[in-house]
Amino acid sequence: MPFTRPTLAELREWIREDFAARLPGADALLRESNLRVIADVLAELSVAQFDYETWLSDQLFPDTCETVFLDRWASIWGVQREPAATAIGTLTVTGTAGSVVPSSSEWQRGDGVLFQATAGVTLPPEGTATLPVIASAAGSAGNTDPGVQLVSVTTVAGVQRQAIVAAPGIAGGADVETDAHLRTRLLLRIQLPPMGGSASDYVEWTLEVPGVTRAWCYPMENGLGTVVVRFMMDDVRAPDGFPTPADVALVQAHLDVVRPVTAQIYVQAPIPQPVYVYVQGLYPDTPDVRAAILAELTDTFRRNAVPGGTFFVSWLWEAVSIAVGERHHHIQTPAADVACGVGYLAVLGAVNYVP
Repeated sequence: MPFTRPTLAELREWIREDFAARLPGADALLRESNLRVIADVLAELSVAQFDYETWLSDQLFPDTCETVFLDRWASIWGVQREPAATAIGTLTVTGTAGSVVPSSSEWQRGDGVLFQATAGVTLPPEGTATLPVIASAAGSAGNTDPGVQLVSVTTVAGVQRQAIVAAPGIAGGADVETDAHLRTRLLLRIQLPPMGGSASDYVEWTLEVPGVTRAWCYPMENGLGTVVVRFMMDDVRAPDGFPTPADVALVQAHLDVVRPVTAQIYVQAPIPQPVYVYVQGLYPDTPDVRAAILAELTDTFRRNAVPGGTFFVSWLWEAVSIAVGERHHHIQTPAADVACGVGYLAVLGAVNYVP
């Protein structure tokens, strides 16, 4: 049967009664009694002991433990926390033919993020060359979409100071893996042991790529011997989380290394399928309640949406119902479950409120 933790008041009462039973004639209930003071002190020490034991019990299980113990649990199962990763990519530089862009050159984005050239290039007769660069600091801040303009920190003779991020962009940057993401991978490792190329293996391998938060595997979607993998990068590519072509290339490269030699892998980004929600008769209709509803709807799409799957309208009712402060409402639209086509992922569109 479950253990019921005693309250401070109950502990005080138990200890006072114990004093009375063991010391005939003593009264630990008197306000000025030394025994009453001792009973209160012992009760408070017991509370501290219960607090420690409660905390310790959480550390005994990988689904509840804190950071230090989570890292230890993960290491036991051969799962390591992903360190911060540095974004890499290329720039298109222009200038006079024969001019040299040194490997020591630095380039700055409009918000101050710096990039370092990893190799020097000599401009060809057409005056345009591709320069490989790496972000100066690890983290998701280095990810940059193609077409973004960077400026040379120092002037290079014969080379324009402005450079453009080349397709598919500067990618691969990610922050240190969070406890939540590491815990997800650890539980997958425990619950779904490696099977030499099962669908769950592809999900685990994809989640190993820094920045990937969700992944799905579709065996034989493109025919016998094929595997289609789709994934999301909710933290790196906020707010929508959809991967860029550069992200797809990184995941493809990782899976090509770990996959069975006979499998033909196709890595794809899901295609967004917005679901527009109309909430009718919300009460109370206040800014705080609307903010809570938006947070719950965003969370239910992230937890429940699957590429090519069905998004049930009951999940919308549930999400709005559990929003803090909500008393009653009616989901006017969508009126029925939302079926997604192959590769399409249901995402939250605009949330509208009607009388």
